Amino acid sequence: MVVGGSRNGAGAGARCFPRHYLPPADEVREKNQVERQGGQFLDGMDLLKDVTENKRFLPTGVQGIDTLLGGGLRQGQLMEITGQSSSGKTQVCLCSAAHVAASHLGVVVYLDSSNSFSPRHIARMIDEFPISLDNEPKHVRLNKVMSSIICESIFDIFNLFEVLHQVELSLKKKVNNGSSKICLLIIDSISSLLAPIISGKYPQGRSMMLSLAMILKKLADEHNLAVLVTNHMVAGNGAPKPALGESWKTVPHVRLVFSRDRGSNICTATVLKHTLLASGRNCMKFAVPS
Repeated sequence: MVVGGSRNGAGAGARCFPRHYLPPADEVREKNQVERQGGQFLDGMDLLKDVTENKRFLPTGVQGIDTLLGGGLRQGQLMEITGQSSSGKTQVCLCSAAHVAASHLGVVVYLDSSNSFSPRHIARMIDEFPISLDNEPKHVRLNKVMSSIICESIFDIFNLFEVLHQVELSLKKKVNNGSSKICLLIIDSISSLLAPIISGKYPQGRSMMLSLAMILKKLADEHNLAVLVTNHMVAGNGAPKPALGESWKTVPHVRLVFSRDRGSNICTATVLKHTLLASGRNCMKFAVPS
């Protein structure tokens, strides 16, 4: 994996390693942790405590979206952004990565399947952030923020499964040694990886898609991770609809569809699915991050 968005060299920061690189002591602690999680049943008070103490909102930095969602991206949940090309999906992903890293909430992992990650765009966003309370120089702040964003190019679904396995091991390792944890996982875009395998070439494509869904939701739940994925639109009966079909649409906890005003940088985010908000009746205007 690459730290700070630069694919041309290694840097300091969170790292993910295959299982056989973990020392024996870490393997033992990992096994004990899994056993504790697997045999534990939570009552209502445990769940309430978990929600209030562990499931924070991570700001996207886009005021309209944060207002619509009640604070931003909820840890423990998988959220999908869908929309036509140039509707603001990638810009919101980049803005979310920058703001979470700048807020010192944890490490951001950005899995890029469409060559859309732009370190220069993120650096420009950071440069425009308000001056921090400790008045640190801009170049110091830039280095801290960029070092908290890990970017990895993903080329196919098999590559994605491999990287997610590394992410899981890294999360377990960070729990054990107390260092900075991953708090936000972004996949831009998930549909470009799934669409080829559910189009008929792979007989097990639908099963692989559902396996991926289970892995992402498990990571979110067990490690208090906010997962943000993007999806594209396809032709429907009279109007475009999100890709990946009926099986996928039940997967995300939250689904937003973006539409962009013609000739403008103003977009509208509309709720397609939410645990608390009515579908189709909650929307918010926002300006695409520049």
